[in-house]
Amino acid sequence: MKRLTIAAPAKINLILNVLGTRTDGYHELETIMHKIDLIDIIHVEATSEGITVESNSGLIPTGVDNLAYQAAALLMEYNGIKAGVNIFIEKNIPVGAGLAGGSSDAAAVLTALNRVFQLKLPDDRLQEMGAAVGSDVPFCLGSETALARGRGELLTPLDRGPKLDLLLVMPDFQVSTAEVYRAYKIKNNYQPADTAAFIKFWQSGDIINIANCISNDLETVSIPKHNEINHIKTDLRQAGAVNSLMSGSGPAVFGIFADQKTAINALDIMQKLYKRVYQVTSYYRE
Repeated sequence: MKRLTIAAPAKINLILNVLGTRTDGYHELETIMHKIDLIDIIHVEATSEGITVESNSGLIPTGVDNLAYQAAALLMEYNGIKAGVNIFIEKNIPVGAGLAGGSSDAAAVLTALNRVFQLKLPDDRLQEMGAAVGSDVPFCLGSETALARGRGELLTPLDRGPKLDLLLVMPDFQVSTAEVYRAYKIKNNYQPADTAAFIKFWQSGDIINIANCISNDLETVSIPKHNEINHIKTDLRQAGAVNSLMSGSGPAVFGIFADQKTAINALDIMQKLYKRVYQVTSYYRE
């Protein structure tokens, strides 16, 4: 096998609790991550030498700062691979949005190279390498929905839940994940969102209560700096969403709808207000 094409789906955070800072400089997290069908397409081809990254998007780096490049370099170094690889990233996930686009691309590259070079590395080995590249990469390697702890690398996969009907809105600006986390402060009376209650509703397929449980601590940083995020949340609810939330460090915002028909009706409304609106749903592999 010399070439492989693989999907790299985006993720949203349905719950994101920031519990405190760690001695390694990261934050202690408790988050429920969920893959959606907004997908980058990753094309990988074995070559004679070197690592090259190309893309249809001029918004992402194509050198060593690209997480897909870093994932390829790490896997090839660890496994003594002397050949090279060309990676083409067909970019559909908005950049700098809080949707783990770069992490998903990196995970796809690890999966693809494992097959292209017939390494037969076990999942836990890929997860270990993924964690060295970025905190979201281990989730992107695994199940469609998971409870993540630590800095995001300690995963408890959740059973397949309901298929969510969503609208995703991307404002015309990006935010720095590192800057958002640096600015985050835990309040004295902090109470994290109830992940146990969420999981109960998830297991029973109760979309209304799932939507009512969503929560993101990082909104306390990103919304005061970018009030448009709050406007989008309000507009989504007024258009018919049961609830709305910023994903990750933002600025992308999603709304959960009771059914597809309501989401489609809302799409027309939101497209008149914002340039980048995506009708998406849960990403479940067949």
